[in-house]
Amino acid sequence: MSRDSGWSAEQDTASALADEEGAAAEGNSRFIASAQDGPHRDLPGLLERHLAHPFRKPVLDYNRAALATALAAWRDWNPAAPLILDAGCGVGWSTLAIAAQYPDHFVLGVDQSLDRLQRAKPLPLPANALLLRADLVDFWRLLAGEGIRLARHYNLYPNPWPKIGHLARRWHGHAVFPVWRELGGVVECRSNWSIYIAEMALALSRLSGQPVAAEAYALPPGGQPMTPFEKKYLASGHGLWRCVVDFAAAAAPDQGGAAAVGCAAGFSLDFQQNPASTVDQHQ
Repeated sequence: MSRDSGWSAEQDTASALADEEGAAAEGNSRFIASAQDGPHRDLPGLLERHLAHPFRKPVLDYNRAALATALAAWRDWNPAAPLILDAGCGVGWSTLAIAAQYPDHFVLGVDQSLDRLQRAKPLPLPANALLLRADLVDFWRLLAGEGIRLARHYNLYPNPWPKIGHLARRWHGHAVFPVWRELGGVVECRSNWSIYIAEMALALSRLSGQPVAAEAYALPPGGQPMTPFEKKYLASGHGLWRCVVDFAAAAAPDQGGAAAVGCAAGFSLDFQQNPASTVDQHQ
């Protein structure tokens, strides 16, 4: 691809992502079906249990090796650079886009699937990014154990696990979720299921001690989808949703106390010591 002196990294990435053929199916994604009509009623109690009892599952050696690789690459590039984690990066589109958007940051794209990571990329991986295979359940804890604070933390279109009985498989219902608070930074989660984002906003509000809004999301003018899923969902006419919180903006909540959290479904979820989250009424 030719590039003149006025061609930016952001334009390069956007052009390649837009032109890549076969990376995402067009307009054939089914809408999520679930018996849930609002945030899960068991979420507050589940999260409180996870906050009270830290996750102790042994860490596997291959994830320790992945962390060592990641830290070495970061420090070789620029140990003073802020760190961004693209969690569940899939084929790496989003990692490329984030690295272009934040050229002075180092971006780690982590996914558990080696097959996805090895698929052809629209552009070579830039020097300020690394893709690696690891289990996020271990990798998040390893980062926190090193005392690393993230500048930004992306979780784009995770598996929604829409069955009512699968709450604990969603990231905000998983026992590892409280580690996100230790990692800090600006957390952004996107999904095409509004209930997933409503739940995530409620859980992030509990972790951060500040209101977190679940909001409809649209690409900015001229913007390109960050992931193949985002491209496919837009082509299929799905609504997109996101929530964003900056853990640096407020101290973590103290233990004890309780507050009611309003939900779009019309009922309240009771979190201890949690300010009211806001959830847009578009569900």
